[in-house]
Amino acid sequence: MTPTLELAKALIARRSITTEDAGCLDLIAARLAPLGFVCERIDSTGPTGHVCNLWARRGTAKPLIVFAGHTDVVPPGPVDKWQSDPFAPTLRDGMLYGRGAADMKTSVAAAVVAVERLFATTEPKGSIAFLLTSDEEGDATDGTVRAVEMLAQRGETIDCCIVGEPTSVSIQGDTIKNGRRGSLSGKLVVKGIQGHVAYPEKVNNPIHRAAPALAELAASQWDEGNEFFPPTSFQISNIHAGAGVTNVVPGTLDVLFNFRFSTASTADGLQNRVHAILDRHQLEYDLHWTLGGRPFLTTPGRLVTALTAAIRAETGITPTLSTTGGTSDGRFIAAICPEVVEFGPLNATIHQIDECVRLDDIEPLARIYEQTFRRLLT
Repeated sequence: MTPTLELAKALIARRSITTEDAGCLDLIAARLAPLGFVCERIDSTGPTGHVCNLWARRGTAKPLIVFAGHTDVVPPGPVDKWQSDPFAPTLRDGMLYGRGAADMKTSVAAAVVAVERLFATTEPKGSIAFLLTSDEEGDATDGTVRAVEMLAQRGETIDCCIVGEPTSVSIQGDTIKNGRRGSLSGKLVVKGIQGHVAYPEKVNNPIHRAAPALAELAASQWDEGNEFFPPTSFQISNIHAGAGVTNVVPGTLDVLFNFRFSTASTADGLQNRVHAILDRHQLEYDLHWTLGGRPFLTTPGRLVTALTAAIRAETGITPTLSTTGGTSDGRFIAAICPEVVEFGPLNATIHQIDECVRLDDIEPLARIYEQTFRRLLT
């Protein structure tokens, strides 16, 4: 039983389904406080309930290096489908099984053990902090975003941040996420006039009216992407209209859609183009926008260089830089930090039944984090 495995098991055993923390942050703070970390709870209560946030910092000097992550996990789904209890960490066939094993309690455990080992032999030239939340897997409205707002109000800035998301694809160390696309969602209601299908002169069918506009939206090229991002994508995720019968023309058409957009576009620019298309097709409509996150990008610099070197030294692998996938809390941290990357274990089983990580990957992950901290702070 290695120190990282022991702590990972202790975290997995806590049933911390979003937005519950189930004592994870107290456990972590108890490990960090003896090292000289000042542990501050920045809890918040919002529409989704009480959210636990921890800001733990050691030192006041620059640079400030932060490890960010989350202690909450997605629900396990049908427990009877798991080979073992999802909240009873189990070692089997060279794997550690349990909800959160990959996403992302092993990463959190590895980072804690990494700083314990770092401070056992070194007094860093700079500061290290942890920013952890119990509200990442849900709406993410009262977690990292609230902590970042508080830090910004206090004038605190972060120099480099590693988010412990499971980024590896085929083998641990093969991928660093050095950015993420933005997410912009729209809820469109196209208005018409309801009536009997046998009297087309008395109705205004919103499905017929909206179809050409939706086709144009789907066919549009929003940008060409750039060196780090693929082109912005537009996807309609849901369409609904009518009463479920064949003889009534609906009065409204509801459409949900989403942009995953690169740094080659802006949220305002995408919104303006959508409204221009809808207006050109002379639709009567309401459109409500939700900006889930702006894109962020960390170009190769000191953080990417340090992490890449640590990965190569531990595994012999030179990681690929990638911006694929969904959003993460890195989108919030980028507001006060110029260099944000994500790195962690394999993502092959995240959010799945029998989520797991390879036992042989656990200690190497802690050593990669430790070596990255050393390269940045010594």
